[in-house]
Amino acid sequence: MRVKITLACTECKQRNYNTTKEKKNHPERMEIKKYCKFCKAHTVHKETK
Repeated sequence: MRVKITLACTECKQRNYNTTKEKKNHPERMEIKKYCKFCKAHTVHKETK
């Protein structure tokens, strides 16, 4: 079952991205390095509630 998640920048705490993930394959919180338009750099984005 795919669930919707929100990714937030670890630097500025802005919620930049919405995506889905497979809960069965990845039960832990996701961490992805993505571009943050507020920081103007590639930063680590973590899954939020």
